[in-house]
Amino acid sequence: MAYGITDLATYVLGTIFIVLLPGPNSLYVLSLASQRGVRAGYLGACGIFAGDTILMVLSATGVASLLQASPALFMVLKYIGAGYLAWMGVGLLRAARETWYGRTQLAATRPGIDATRPFQTALAISLMNPKAIMFFVSFFIQFVDPGYAWPALSFAILGLICQVISGLYLSALILGGAHLAQQFRSRRRLAAGTTGGVGAMFIGFGARLANSTLN
Repeated sequence: MAYGITDLATYVLGTIFIVLLPGPNSLYVLSLASQRGVRAGYLGACGIFAGDTILMVLSATGVASLLQASPALFMVLKYIGAGYLAWMGVGLLRAARETWYGRTQLAATRPGIDATRPFQTALAISLMNPKAIMFFVSFFIQFVDPGYAWPALSFAILGLICQVISGLYLSALILGGAHLAQQFRSRRRLAAGTTGGVGAMFIGFGARLANSTLN
């Protein structure tokens, strides 16, 4: 056991599976890359990294327990996050409809999500899910030795590993999104269908968050 981490191999394997699960963070970065290119995709990825880091720090310092002790605060944050995701989904559906009927040149040139401030928007998406704080606490705590003298170091190492895995995955999405952009430029209805599908998934994420509980 090094640096107070009890089972590093299991942690890495579990993190890989968790990162690969589709969610609003990865979908937003993919959409950014397909709409605005690689640079915008990485700006969005940086926003995700910043948001996840904030959530990890809040979790490690015990702020998540505040949400557990205050269900009303959790409900407020939960519905704000759900509404924000649903609003983005509706915007994507509207953009897809206009593209399908040829009312705009391409969904990528008039996105239903805010692609003008990729870092800020990605940061907001990452922070708009208070359920994530609960997840980080319940996941990290299993791999930190409570008797270790410097638990902050253990959390920092685990957080760094998570960010590296996430960075590799998001890079693959960004490069894939840049390839999709080339297809979208020549296939209007493909662009509209893809944008609409992402919009529906964002609405689904919002609905799932609205129905989530503290347990």
